[in-house]
Amino acid sequence: MASEGYEHYTVAITGDSENRIHFGQVTRSGGFKGRREGRTVGILQPGYLPWLGFFEQLYRCDVFVLYDDVQFEKGSWRNRNLIKTSNGPQWLTVPVLLKGREFPAIKDVSISGTVPWQKKHITSISQNYRRAPFLGMYEDAFFSKLEKPWDWLVDLDLELIQWLAAELGITTPMLRSSEMDISGAGVQRLIEIILSLGGTRFYEGSAGRSYIDVSVFERAGITVIFQDYAHPVYPQLHGDFISHLSIIDLLFNCGPQSLSILTNL
Repeated sequence: MASEGYEHYTVAITGDSENRIHFGQVTRSGGFKGRREGRTVGILQPGYLPWLGFFEQLYRCDVFVLYDDVQFEKGSWRNRNLIKTSNGPQWLTVPVLLKGREFPAIKDVSISGTVPWQKKHITSISQNYRRAPFLGMYEDAFFSKLEKPWDWLVDLDLELIQWLAAELGITTPMLRSSEMDISGAGVQRLIEIILSLGGTRFYEGSAGRSYIDVSVFERAGITVIFQDYAHPVYPQLHGDFISHLSIIDLLFNCGPQSLSILTNL
């Protein structure tokens, strides 16, 4: 277990000589006086253009950790998500290089440069959301980010998450687990991360009910709160409402009202 005096982590967004993004790079600026500061902490793997529930978790937390140094899962949300078309949901997938690489961490997954995925994604979004009321408000900034020369999946995911959060009006500080210098694995590492941030509450996704042992966290002084997200119904294009799409579906259809819709406020 970590010591009683936990470090206070602050956020800086920087770059390096390889143009890697250090989103939520951790610096230490003094210790907490005690173990508990009453903070709600979220810990979640980054994804490509995440769904509404991701941003609801981000909004409800005092500090949010992007868990980028755990194993990448093929076919997961790390490099793909769904938009709505006249023919139903459509995947937008970022091609990644995995051949010859055994169980890479999310932060170490590179993007394939042999497929024109950026052009395909921009074309699909433009065609299917051209009648969305608020596409014009966001498309220039959004498409300019997609068009950048991305090498690493995590850099793409994190920059888009940062931009989307800002457009939604979410100001929760975000950190990268890979830059927190906290070792270990599994539940014990989650506990160490939460305590290092002065957390007393862990806001976990609903899927965590199947594998999180709440009693282990309680013994460390942490209350586990499972997300019970009631997905909102909002105006959409292309017929009957479809839930669990990328956040961009909400943003392009509802614009400045998106935050109040996704948080059910």
